[in-house]
Amino acid sequence: MFQNREEAGRRLAHFLDSLHFDNPVVLALPRGGVPVAAEVAKRLGTDLDVVVARKLGAPEYPEFGIGAISEDELPLFSQDAQPYLLHQKRKVFEGVASEIAELRRRITRYRDGRALPPIKERTALLIDDGIATGVTAAAAAKFLRSLGPQRIVMAAPVGPRERNPWLEKYFDEVICLERPERFRAVGNWYRDFTQVEDDEVARILKHFRSERALYGHLSA
Repeated sequence: MFQNREEAGRRLAHFLDSLHFDNPVVLALPRGGVPVAAEVAKRLGTDLDVVVARKLGAPEYPEFGIGAISEDELPLFSQDAQPYLLHQKRKVFEGVASEIAELRRRITRYRDGRALPPIKERTALLIDDGIATGVTAAAAAKFLRSLGPQRIVMAAPVGPRERNPWLEKYFDEVICLERPERFRAVGNWYRDFTQVEDDEVARILKHFRSERALYGHLSA
């Protein structure tokens, strides 16, 4: 069990540092992945930013995920979406439009007009606080692939032991520090799993950029 996301991030960072990735860039899935990713980027001495992705919920049952969407705004549907696409297609795409609006809002809030750091021919490390279904991460990886990275690696402190077809299809490698047999939910493996809010995401990213700019200035 991890004390909190920061402690989990430090443990994940220590392990990832030992793997010596080629020219890595650290990208967090907000919101919960950001405190974890900040520790990884700090340890690896590299860029940190977010890739926004949103779960797509079923019409009238929003908690039941039927896919996900990321910054390319092209929905990625699971097999569970087929009955809804067949019988409630209009409502499905109303939901897609709503999530695109929220996705754009979060991009503006978190990046404040900044472009993503260079990704082409680098190792993109996509970080979250844990892996559940994997479809949201897969949507983010699909978007990242269009930017031409050398490799895309999913890394998280905890995830299920079972094979995950979403991750196997969209990632070159998947790394979890812990793969418990009885996984159930990500939050079960943290003593403190307090929800991360938008302001906290923005604060972490701003603080990281300030520290990195200062470090670069002092090193010059």
